[in-house]
Amino acid sequence: MNTISLFSKSLIAAAASLLLAMPSAQASAEKPRVALVMKSLANEFFLTMENGAKAHQKKNSDKYELITNGVKDESDTAGQIKLVEQMIISNVDAIVIAPADSKALVAVSKRAIDAGIVVINIDNQFDAAALKEKGITVPFVGPLDRKGAQQVGDYLAKFLKAGDKVGIIEGLPTANNAKLRTAGFQDAMKKAGARVVGVQTGEWEIDKANKVAAAMLSETPDLKALLCGNDSMAIGAVAAVKSAGLTGKVLVVGFDNISAVAPMLKDGRMTATAEQHADKLAIFGIENALKAVKSKAPIKSLGGVVETPVDLVVGSKK
Repeated sequence: MNTISLFSKSLIAAAASLLLAMPSAQASAEKPRVALVMKSLANEFFLTMENGAKAHQKKNSDKYELITNGVKDESDTAGQIKLVEQMIISNVDAIVIAPADSKALVAVSKRAIDAGIVVINIDNQFDAAALKEKGITVPFVGPLDRKGAQQVGDYLAKFLKAGDKVGIIEGLPTANNAKLRTAGFQDAMKKAGARVVGVQTGEWEIDKANKVAAAMLSETPDLKALLCGNDSMAIGAVAAVKSAGLTGKVLVVGFDNISAVAPMLKDGRMTATAEQHADKLAIFGIENALKAVKSKAPIKSLGGVVETPVDLVVGSKK
């Protein structure tokens, strides 16, 4: 009898504990889960983005949970698609994505939307035609790359004269922001009367850009400047200029304002870059995602562009 009594008391205690735990578990389940899917975390820009997002979540831990993921390199489109698929299976409430490819990530984003997940596009805008083909709209939260690149190009133009030859090293051609930055550089060079003698991809990477820059300098000995679509490629270009013995004679500009280029701006190896606030960019996307989740607006009704700041950062050359 005592054994039965003790067993019954144990069951009652366990049931009570379970009931007490249920509201807490329910509250946790009601807290939105946001997935931040980035490009390569080997790129300081995205590492800064991730750190900014984590710091924001820590300050707002009562409001949402955060999952962060990145791929091995800038061109790992397949890996990024797998990350989004994993987030769909995990049934997150929102995905904030900086796509490696403006077209290739649209189909998997549609699958996320069809599953009831809010998708917010940051950094690199999805291709409009690809979105239309899939019948979806996705809000874009980020800087206007063409305008930002033109700012950098306009500043560079102060040190050029009409007819000067320049080269452009762009990111992956499948990325919209790569195309837009190249277009912004071209806008500025056209206005200045400078001649763009070549546009080649450095695939967002230091080593690839170094090889491209070295080839451009060899092919065009009187080249006056290299305009790079991100700072990683600018670092590669600076090294190529140094190897060619042309430091101070061939100007280099970039885009992103990562901390690694600060010494290069200070000593004149780089002329300018653009600050698009990597630490805040994901936060802008996350905050818009949380608003959409909270409003419970139909996912198909979401869309439009939320412009974020991009500022010119100049070096010591005056």
